[in-house]
This record gives sequence, C-alpha cells and structure tokens, in this order.
Amino acid sequence: MEPIIRLEKYQEDALNRMHNGCILNGSVGSGKSLTAVAYYTTKCSDKKLYIITTARKRDTHEWEIELARFRLSCERNDIVIDSWNNLPKYMDATNSFFIFDEQRVVGKGVWVNAFLMITRKNAWILLSATPGDTWIDYIPVFIANGYFKNRSEFNREHVIFSRFTKYPKIMGYMNEWRLLRYKRELLVEMNFDRPAEQHHDYIICAYDIMAYKRIFRERFNHETGLPFSNASELCQALRKVVNSDPDRIDKFLDLLIGHEKVIVFYNYDYELDILRDLPYRKGTKVAEWNGHKHMDIPKSKRWVYLVQYAAGCEGWNCILTDTIIFWSSTYSYKQLVQACGRIDRMNTPFLDLYYYHLTSKSSIDISIERTLRCKKQFNEKSFAKF
Repeated sequence: MEPIIRLEKYQEDALNRMHNGCILNGSVGSGKSLTAVAYYTTKCSDKKLYIITTARKRDTHEWEIELARFRLSCERNDIVIDSWNNLPKYMDATNSFFIFDEQRVVGKGVWVNAFLMITRKNAWILLSATPGDTWIDYIPVFIANGYFKNRSEFNREHVIFSRFTKYPKIMGYMNEWRLLRYKRELLVEMNFDRPAEQHHDYIICAYDIMAYKRIFRERFNHETGLPFSNASELCQALRKVVNSDPDRIDKFLDLLIGHEKVIVFYNYDYELDILRDLPYRKGTKVAEWNGHKHMDIPKSKRWVYLVQYAAGCEGWNCILTDTIIFWSSTYSYKQLVQACGRIDRMNTPFLDLYYYHLTSKSSIDISIERTLRCKKQFNEKSFAKF
C-alpha cells in the first residue's frame, strides 16, 4: 500500500522555500519534522541521512514514525538517528545530509565545533522553534553558511564591546542591516493558524513572608548552617519557601477537581517529593519523567504526569489532555514555549488548551514572570545582587 503523505499548505510553502543551510523556523507542533523529511526525499535522497535530535526523541522513536510515512526506515535505508551528545561521532561524515533537530548550536563548545566541521563537508538544514534571541546566537549558523570565517571576524565587523569592563561585555551592534539580510536569507518561516487557542491563568498562592524576608536579609542557609556562597543558592532557598507552601498544594488540588488528565511541570526534587505524596482522588494514576524515571503517560481515566523541565520540556507530545499545570516557573522563556507545546499540536482534538501557572506575589516570582513575559532568561545574580 502506498503511504499517505499529506503536507499542509503552509508546509508545502515552506518546503518550496527551503535550501541547504537554512533554518526551518516553526513553532512547537507545526510539523517541522515531517517537512524536513519531505525536503530530504525531494532534494537529497541520494545522500546518507543523519538526524541529530534530543535524547528523548531518539529514545521514543518519534523520527521513525515520520520516516515511515515516506517508506523509509533506519534499518532498510541506513539512516542514523542520534542525540546531540553524540554529535562529535559524526565529524568525519562526508557527502551526507544532516537534519539538526531542536536548535543546539548556540555559543561555543564541543557541539558548535562538531557542527561546523560537519557542515563543511555535508548538506544540512536546522529545525528550530526558537532560533535565537540575539545576534550572538546566530554566529555558528552564519559561519556555517560562509558569511563569516570565524567568531573573531563577526565580532570585529558587528559587535560593540564596552571599554570599561574587565571582561567582554556587549553594548550593541553595528551594521545590523547586513545581519538582518543574512537572517532573512536563512530563516524559512512556517506560517500557520493553530487549531486550538491557548488560555493562560496565573494562580496566586500564599507563602511564608517572614521566612522569605529573613532568608533574603540574613543570606544564611539554615538547612546547612552556612552562609549562601552564591546567588543561585540564595534564589533556590527563596524559591523553596515559596514553592513548598501549603497554599500552593491546596490550589493545585483544587485545579485537579475540574481536570482529570493533567501534565505538571516542576523544577526541583523537593517539588517532586511533594507532588508524589499528595492525596489524589481514588483511581488517579501518577507517572514521572525526569532524570531518574522515564515512565509512559498512564492509560487511565484520571492521571497526573509529573515532568521535570530540563528532562522533558521537549521531544514528546500528548493529545490526550488539554491541561498543563506549572507548579513553579522555569527561568527560560524558550523552555516555557517548549513545555507549552507538548499539548499544542496540529492534531489535537481540543479547541481550547488550558495552562495554569502557580505563582505568588513574592519578589522572585514577580521577577521571573516579568522576565519571561519579555521573552528573556531570568538572571539570578541580577535579582540577588550577590
């Protein structure tokens, strides 16, 4: 039987505009993987295919599903699917085609060096839902496309550094019109209307104000009996006061009354301990995805799926529920977008999706939420003034 391969109009439009070295930019759930495989079969099918993705996507075989729609398989067609952690293994590949899934080539380091080595000798495209916040994020892709020889040339031609700091501090950029032109040449946007509407509700929870103020003022860790050594330790202690409050537990359980199947995102192990031990309604199945356990979503009438941000904010999807509860906020806007996208898929049967953010009026929660709304990364040092 011939496979059914159906691209949406916006995917066909993107496919027609794609080219070697481009960034296929589509929001979470837009079908970038399907479009990428379609590009390979129409433009580069004579080359060996490598797909570099997240460890979770590799382990859950999501890419194999997309390949099967084109009558391709890893075994029959000698296709390699591996994680970013193993990217250096393929630095000697030549005359092949690489799909780099989920943008990881930012900054410096082993992955960027391996990426640049591979792109010199192979055809490639990159898939991303959040391609870059600043021009610095684009440097590896600009170099791979031949716009610059190296990072030093980019800095020399476009970066304005402060003259009054001991370390390199970027004050601004020059000749941005050229960078904008490069970005337009590389970025292939996938423009589409989502089938579902997102609804975000911020639930204000109480917290122990006196304990919070004491920690902030004294900067002393009463659990270890030592002063905090850095801003991260201070912020984590403040967040523990806020995130562990009984009122947050009550608000969370109230939400479960109206929602039988819920994905919950959290940050810290102590939050997981709280979530594990709650008095859920009879018949509720609880499963986890984190650095310790990799459990499947339960198959029951009522379930709660506990997901740690760093381990599970990307690389999987679920169309069995319309609800995500954020027990605590992530520091990263990109991570938040990825987390929201777990249920916001093209094939979701729901017209409305509900996102509940448990937060408080504490200074750290307010600062984190303000940073996320500006689509930035929360900076602990700036907040704590450590």
